[in-house]
Amino acid sequence: MRQICCGAALLLGLGSVHAQSLYMPRNIKQAYDKGTRSLDGKPGAHYWQNHGRYDIQITSAPPSQMINGRETIMYRNNSKDTLKWLAIRLIDNIHKPQASRANYVSADFLSSGMQVDTAKVNGQPVEFNNNVGTVSQLRLPQALLPGDSVNLYFSWRQELSKESGREGMIAEHTQYLAYFYPRVAVYDDYNGWDVVEHTDRTEFYNDFNDYRVAVTVPKDFIVWGTGTLQNMNEVLQPATAERLRQSFITNDVLHIASAKDLADKTVTAPNSQNTWIWTAEHITDVAMGISNEYLWDASSAVVDSSTMRRASMQAAYNPASEDFTRSVANGQYALTWFSHHWPGVAYPFPKMTAFQGFADMEYPMMCNDSHVDNARFAELVQDHEMAHTWFPFYMGINETRYAFMDEGWATTFEYLIGIAETDQAKADNFYRAFRVNRYINDKSTEEDMPIISMSNQVSGMGYGSNAYGKPSMAYLSLKDLLGDDLFRKGLHTYMDRWHGKHPIPWDFFYSFNDATGQDLNWFWNAWFFSYHYIDLAIGNVKTGNRDTRITINNVGGFPIPFDVVVTNADGSTKKYHQTPAVWKANGKQATITVPAANAQSVKLDNGIFMDATPADNSRSAR
Repeated sequence: MRQICCGAALLLGLGSVHAQSLYMPRNIKQAYDKGTRSLDGKPGAHYWQNHGRYDIQITSAPPSQMINGRETIMYRNNSKDTLKWLAIRLIDNIHKPQASRANYVSADFLSSGMQVDTAKVNGQPVEFNNNVGTVSQLRLPQALLPGDSVNLYFSWRQELSKESGREGMIAEHTQYLAYFYPRVAVYDDYNGWDVVEHTDRTEFYNDFNDYRVAVTVPKDFIVWGTGTLQNMNEVLQPATAERLRQSFITNDVLHIASAKDLADKTVTAPNSQNTWIWTAEHITDVAMGISNEYLWDASSAVVDSSTMRRASMQAAYNPASEDFTRSVANGQYALTWFSHHWPGVAYPFPKMTAFQGFADMEYPMMCNDSHVDNARFAELVQDHEMAHTWFPFYMGINETRYAFMDEGWATTFEYLIGIAETDQAKADNFYRAFRVNRYINDKSTEEDMPIISMSNQVSGMGYGSNAYGKPSMAYLSLKDLLGDDLFRKGLHTYMDRWHGKHPIPWDFFYSFNDATGQDLNWFWNAWFFSYHYIDLAIGNVKTGNRDTRITINNVGGFPIPFDVVVTNADGSTKKYHQTPAVWKANGKQATITVPAANAQSVKLDNGIFMDATPADNSRSAR
């Protein structure tokens, strides 16, 4: 990797120039040069991010696929730049036939997308280009100066797709609304306007905004949403509202709306229409679920033991989906475990709702999960989507370019909570089968692209491996290298510095270097900037009267932990654990000396880090 020098010296918070530096693209380097980001991993003295305040009104009337919306946005330019135009994201235009996509889609996925009927800037009508994909440029009548704000107004129509994925029609009378409103794209310190077209493979990058969302639906329809319901007593009948209030303070799972309640029409206020009002502050997005057929369960869990703060856990689901009857109880456990163990940061929001759909997809305070007959797999999928609360919604990750910064962490937390929910062996077996096996046994070139490769520029299993399995193994290797206490210190330092902001990979790397007091660049280079894979091989084995010396070749190059398993003359075996530190001095070869006299054979056990050629992981010592 070429040497990058920012400023007079490459000081990464450790007081000295590092032997290795990390490759840094020119636009990223400029951010550090300008002081918006700092080489000790902290937000720079000149860090900024823009902000919006959204007031959205939506009308929906299933089974119609059309929704109508209008919104006002107060958008503040906190940058040092004068903005002559705004990038407006229309994410659900992914359904337009002519949109850019990564995969084949069926006819039912296609729709007319979003049509903006009216656009105003500070009350003045302006032209809006609807002949676009998922990003449109809005020219401003007057430039937006640094520190100033602009008021925007949009009215629009959107046709929901029949085939529900991340959003759309779940059933004739059930909808999931996500990405359903025009939004100002992110303008940041390293790319400027984020104008990368959204595809059906990549995920999202949004500013932290404040939201008020009003959803008007016909009578008997329930709305679940991101944020706090502001008018419970207006949209729910008294007994239902009281059950919901009780669920906020109990560990018991309450049936807020049972099948009988729905049949008797005793859930929602008996009006021809009801408008449900939701609010949320400093959050990256909002999503809504709508149905007059779904059951509604709720309870709560203590997520902060120091204050005894509770978070609501809710579920909305089809009565025929038995796996969702456990959704709230599973969610209570997950909220508590994630808050107190890994990542060990209290759940930051007031609520989480699991909505039965088809996407297995995360949203702030919501997840849209499919029904599966396997109860354990259903729990694991919900765990994974709930883990996304911290990455990307607490941390503001740019998922479009760096999916490993959130999917890798959610995969890691999914594995760690799986150990607690089942046991080590079952969690290991699932991780190997679901997260590692396909990657390590696929020898295509794209599988070995560096993790740092931008996610919107890789595809297929190359995208999947770089987003999920490979970075998760990197994080677990780092945990093994540092030990739990120091790893936790690094993780919490990074999270404390960057929650509610927009970290990039280098902020993560440098924060860990700074917090742990270690130069980990050798580790970051090997795992994130290389074309490595996992492949260890035993070289020479020399036995003596007192010990055995084993040469291990790191053919693949990734610095992974592993066990040396020695079989003695009497048939007994003993394991000697090796952390990734053995690869720091020489990433290709290590010599291990173990106190095993007259060893008969030696074997390497990589655990969850599956080896590309396991046949050379064992050898006779004679």
